[in-house]
Amino acid sequence: MGVQTDTRTSGGRGGGPGGGPGGLLRTKSIEQSIADTQEPGQRLRRELSVVDLVVYGVGVIVGTGIFVVTGTVAKQYAGPAVALAFVASAIACGLAGLCYAEFASTVPVAGSAYTFSYASIGELPAWIIGWDLVLELALGAGVVAGGWSGYVAELLSHVGVHVPAALSHQNGKFGFDILAAALVLVLTGVVMAGMKLSARVTGLVVAVKVTVVLMVIFAGLFYVTGSNYHPFLPPSKPNPAGSSDLHAPLVQVLFGFTPSSFGVMGIFSAAAVVFFAFIGFDIVATAAEETRNPQRDMPRGILGSLLVCTVLYVAVSLVVTGMQKYSSLDTSAPLASAFKAVGAPFWAGTISFGAAVGLTSVVLILLLGQTRVFFAMSRDGLLPRAFSVVHPKFGTPYRTTLLLGLAVALIAGFFTVGQLEEMVNIGTLFAFVVVAIGVTVLRRTRPDLPRSFRTPWVPLVPVLSVCASLWLMLNLTVETWLRFAVWMVLGLIIYFGYGRSHSRLAGGQTQRTRTNA
Repeated sequence: MGVQTDTRTSGGRGGGPGGGPGGLLRTKSIEQSIADTQEPGQRLRRELSVVDLVVYGVGVIVGTGIFVVTGTVAKQYAGPAVALAFVASAIACGLAGLCYAEFASTVPVAGSAYTFSYASIGELPAWIIGWDLVLELALGAGVVAGGWSGYVAELLSHVGVHVPAALSHQNGKFGFDILAAALVLVLTGVVMAGMKLSARVTGLVVAVKVTVVLMVIFAGLFYVTGSNYHPFLPPSKPNPAGSSDLHAPLVQVLFGFTPSSFGVMGIFSAAAVVFFAFIGFDIVATAAEETRNPQRDMPRGILGSLLVCTVLYVAVSLVVTGMQKYSSLDTSAPLASAFKAVGAPFWAGTISFGAAVGLTSVVLILLLGQTRVFFAMSRDGLLPRAFSVVHPKFGTPYRTTLLLGLAVALIAGFFTVGQLEEMVNIGTLFAFVVVAIGVTVLRRTRPDLPRSFRTPWVPLVPVLSVCASLWLMLNLTVETWLRFAVWMVLGLIIYFGYGRSHSRLAGGQTQRTRTNA
């Protein structure tokens, strides 16, 4: 056994204007990131296999897109060609997924895009993306909890139990959604109790959800009418002008380009909306530190779950639009309503049950991902270190989990799905841009790193990923961009007021001791 002292600067670009000990672009070396995972009191347990990762991916991806968004997009944007919109979004996600796969297998540390950015671009960009991810995952959990609440309320009404208007968001009126908040609190307890329990609960829920999706595909085939597919690509028409520029897509305000519904451009407008349905494969990367063999299993988990879900989305969207004319689809519960329309109410009830069960796993995994990003930021000193303490029995960051669980419960209780959905999209797309840039940077700055998975055709794939993500971001409304900007400004205030001075890299060079066999 030999001991080697590594004096590599933690602020990887030390000597440059932004990379020194006090610089905004100081980087945390890959070696130090991995070494930090072994610190006493802050060590997460490695308990996940490749099957667990794929189940996590499918569990968080399949849900909102099929059970909530499908009808809206088909009716308002693309008609039966909504299947092509799912393919377009899957391609954009696939480009990003290749970049995530390289990073997650090379830097198997909790934190996902935040950790990757810290290792490649610098501390300030890492803080920005970490702050962004905290918002994205919190709002995502709130959105899905709200959708779950709607399905459960509908099921309860069938047995004569009605949720009071003051304890829901019925008819768009203000109230506190008690069902959504209660779900978040229960799942917070599951996440806090340990990764293995979370994996078992997720596995059970995903089995029910995928069964329901397959039932929809095969049962629905018997009710498909060919005429419902005509026209498959309805003629294009411009979207009606909004009441103000705040509700217009940013691309329209900046360049005068007016997105259209239906037609070829309608597919891309729809892709920007259904993109939300694919959020999840990036959450798999947050579990890298808790995976038994991350170098082998992370790429398989990320790309495998994305492929499985794309096939399911395309199949379901084709069946649903074949069962009922796209112009008649219900935007609130399209699958259940489509079966009712063809005289099959039994399947409608089954779908509502499957939707309620299935959305449970989405909330659980979003909560899990959010706590791991917050944990990683706390361990690096950018947030109070008290939040990176791991429970001695459960092996989870219990303080972080409790804090964020309470915050998400309040978000789910007070805000409606429509108010939150686009904010989730812009946060995820921004993370995709940063990760794609980070892959290219790390290839140049650390070509010596062993990479068990390599993104093909670098820098072409990262550049295409950046372009696809930016295009989808431009299709989001000005109001969404302004809310995003306000959140970023708040994050910068916290960084310069606390994170920068408390960062573990603030002391300049850190010497680390590596033991070599």
